[in-house]
Amino acid sequence: MSMLNLNLPSLGGAPAKGGPASAAATATGAALTTAQQCYVHPVVLFSILDHFLRRNESQGRVIGTLLGVRSEDGRVVEIRSCFAVPHFETDEEIQVDMEHHGTMSALHRRANAREQIVGWYATGASLSKYAALIQDFYSREAAPFSAVHLVMDTDLTGGQLAIQCLQGASIGVGAHPENCLFLPLAYELQYPDAELSALQAAADSAEAPEGVAALITDMEQLERTIDELRAMLGRVAAYVDAVCAGSAKANSVIGKYLMDMLAVVPKIDSRQFSALFQTHLQDILMVAYLTNLTRAQLNIADRLQRII
Repeated sequence: MSMLNLNLPSLGGAPAKGGPASAAATATGAALTTAQQCYVHPVVLFSILDHFLRRNESQGRVIGTLLGVRSEDGRVVEIRSCFAVPHFETDEEIQVDMEHHGTMSALHRRANAREQIVGWYATGASLSKYAALIQDFYSREAAPFSAVHLVMDTDLTGGQLAIQCLQGASIGVGAHPENCLFLPLAYELQYPDAELSALQAAADSAEAPEGVAALITDMEQLERTIDELRAMLGRVAAYVDAVCAGSAKANSVIGKYLMDMLAVVPKIDSRQFSALFQTHLQDILMVAYLTNLTRAQLNIADRLQRII
């Protein structure tokens, strides 16, 4: 098994004693393109939590590799997936399973060639004392771009599962792995439509009495969406009425958003809109009917197959 040994430097400033990778020229001293915005998919956070819950009892934290895509200039990073990397940590050194890291990276490239290594993650309420050394390794993997470090507070400090995105900056004289300062990086959780539906179902189950929530049908989802739309329209109408009456201060930014929203709404007659809506509703009902009919036929065919 190929292991990467990373040692902390001695107090006298002597070079660290470790494997060949730790003795090589550092990437933190090179000119790397730093990111300015980071988008994180929820599946990444669930994968990190799953890795932490499945860890060995002797491990205080877990680490892994972040995969995603970058913009052409490298300023925007989108973290789409991740995988765990086994490691062993002591007070004097940390060992990272490089064979596992290389195998998983190759498999992910075969499954999705667009995704590349963009950084690494770790759990814990604070940065590990080996964070700078690990950041140096992942800076080589992500070169010529800077590596993003995602930290998840699995200790639930303050009763919250907080996360933060960081990036390393080289400080001091000389290019040494330990001369790394972690700076905060702006991030935003990105919810694709498919993941948003799953997250909504999970949120509903958390509020349910027994922790179990039944999946809603298409008609119930349509009804909920219409109710939410009516509520948002009501808030917008109340704000506009308050501004026109002089009881609320006008906001130019909100006004611009409302103008842009109204500009994309097609101008159609109310009767025509009602007819289009009814046609679309009938299509949904027909699809639901055919789905139930197909399910019933499959159940009958399965029972007949068992009898025969």
